[in-house]
Amino acid sequence: MKTLVLAEKPSVAREIARVMGSREKHKSYFEGSKYVVTWALGHLVGLAEPEDYDKKFANWSLEDLPILPDKMKLKVLRESSHQYKAVQQLMRRQDIDELIIATDAAREGELLARWIMDMAKWNKPFKRLWISSQTDKAIKEGFASLKPGSQFERLYQSARCRAEADWMVGLNVTRALTCKFGSPLSAGRVQTPSLGMIMQRENEIIKFRSEEYSTLRTDLGNFEATWRGSNGDSRIFDGDKVQALQDKLSGRSGKIVKLKKTEKHVPHPLAYDLTELQRDANRLLGFSAKQTSNVLQRLYEQHKLVTYPRTDSRYLSSDMADTLKERLTSVAIGPYAAIARPLLRKPLPLSKRIVDDSKVTDHHAIIPTEQTVLLSALSSEERKLYDLIVRRFISLFYPPARYDNVAVELDVAGETLHAKGITMKESGWRAAYDAGLLDGDEDADDELETGTALPELKEGEAVTVKRCLIQSGRTQPPKRYTEAALLTQMEKHGLGTPATRADIIEKLVNSDTIERQGIYCTQLARASS
Repeated sequence: MKTLVLAEKPSVAREIARVMGSREKHKSYFEGSKYVVTWALGHLVGLAEPEDYDKKFANWSLEDLPILPDKMKLKVLRESSHQYKAVQQLMRRQDIDELIIATDAAREGELLARWIMDMAKWNKPFKRLWISSQTDKAIKEGFASLKPGSQFERLYQSARCRAEADWMVGLNVTRALTCKFGSPLSAGRVQTPSLGMIMQRENEIIKFRSEEYSTLRTDLGNFEATWRGSNGDSRIFDGDKVQALQDKLSGRSGKIVKLKKTEKHVPHPLAYDLTELQRDANRLLGFSAKQTSNVLQRLYEQHKLVTYPRTDSRYLSSDMADTLKERLTSVAIGPYAAIARPLLRKPLPLSKRIVDDSKVTDHHAIIPTEQTVLLSALSSEERKLYDLIVRRFISLFYPPARYDNVAVELDVAGETLHAKGITMKESGWRAAYDAGLLDGDEDADDELETGTALPELKEGEAVTVKRCLIQSGRTQPPKRYTEAALLTQMEKHGLGTPATRADIIEKLVNSDTIERQGIYCTQLARASS
């Protein structure tokens, strides 16, 4: 008897077949002495359309809404029906007595396999291959430790509920909007509130009224200080007041009334999950969220250089601890050799900030595999994204950055001036990065990024204002969302998953609902709101 293996894509099926010895190639499967390996093409089976329940629903009408079937039906998708028939025939073979689900180890992968099983009426035993990388080693270890299919029943049910909710909300609201406005409009459980956030920001920008203000900086010789009001705000909206302050402070003497020096320790950023990587790739490389997903999938599936991409965890599991040095060794080449090799000479520090089983969901964070790296084999896009992942991984094993934060308060002629700065003591994990890769990092410390060096100062020390510098400015409206910022808000409000957020943004762009650059709503979106 043989075991049928169902992969998600032909390319993955080909790799599994090669590793597991199924070398006999057929049109829709590979076969060996033990395993028959076939594939889906994404979803082969999906939820039935309204007209599959009742022919009258083929015509869109407000009177028929809402359409809420008592029991959701499945149907074979027309565009991939040929592959479904091939998989169905394999499932009915008399010499096949077991199935291994080898689709992506995630909710969507579980759903597409279970729907195929339901449609084909599979009633024999099945197991689950659950791996986080596509290397030969990972595939072999996965087959050696297959999990009972029943262990993933709750994952399947959650995926089914999500898919059915998307169908009910998206279909009914889309038909309602289209019928009401007489124009093809789209809505969905995730895309509509996402669009709502963008529209709300656009309304805030439209209503915003800019005001002029000034700030007053004082040159004290070996450092500068800024005037602040009693509320801590350095902005002065009264032109006469700023001129009076300049006259009052110029040439006057005062003293340092408070000096606070605090040693700060800034730990390394957490490892990447998909959303955080998409944010950084957008901020640093200008990649769209979808572009990042596509490039990352190639690094995972084609080059086998990174672990499973569609994860929402930023931690590693304890069973990976023994593999981390091997992964570091694999990336200790070229531009990474100088920062990775010193770590290999001693035990790796594995804190709860790196390894924490309680914070790992279906998959751990995105990190390099133990696969040998040939940087020259990567495209420019792949190389840039891989660089982000490798540097973040290496930084996990460096100590915190240490610096002194200095806050100075001065009194000059009864006015309060402020200065702040830093003194770097140890760069720590920052040694893994070029300076430009840290600018604007959400995980970075604001004081460390913006602080300037101050001379050695003492409380009670006398100072003299050599000159006053007035800088003009205008209050700024809220910024339009970048893709990085929109991803942050979608994650904050629980909209979508790491695997679907990029597709939602693409759907809004492709439907002419939003513009990608400086994300804002188009006229079409505003007209239908």
